Amino acid sequence: MDPELEQLFVKQLKENQNIIHKICRLYTSGEDAHKDLFQEITIQLWKAFPKFRGDSKFSTWAYRVALNTAITLYRKSTRSVQTSSFDTTNHFIKQEEYNYEEEEQIKLMYDAVYQLNDIEKALVFMYLEDKDYQEISETLGISEVNARVKMNRIKTKLKKILNP
Repeated sequence: MDPELEQLFVKQLKENQNIIHKICRLYTSGEDAHKDLFQEITIQLWKAFPKFRGDSKFSTWAYRVALNTAITLYRKSTRSVQTSSFDTTNHFIKQEEYNYEEEEQIKLMYDAVYQLNDIEKALVFMYLEDKDYQEISETLGISEVNARVKMNRIKTKLKKILNP
């Protein structure tokens, strides 16, 4: 890959790695699985980056790739994540430490979100990231109206889970 393109990728990944951590948090339980999924998403982003045309923001594109990777791996196995080999000697992307000591309210919310299906999890995640419905619909490949309807149904579902 072109060195300029590689530098751009590293810069964009550093600026947007919290997105990936949050997706990993939604689809894994435990630090090892989180790290494995983070690595696999990074690999998939790296492989797909030469095809990134810039039609959308990097963060929107990264959401799509990360969610698709997480959902695909989650469906294959809820216990372990299979990863591809990655030559770390050529690509030094420092992974920020992720704080696993969450407040009790956040833990309860994550427990509730774990009970949702894959698409519902992705929609909640993006909604909590203050993404507008246009960006949510583009990322998930659904209409804006469908995203709004699904989000209202998810809110009702989460209320029932959190307040039985």
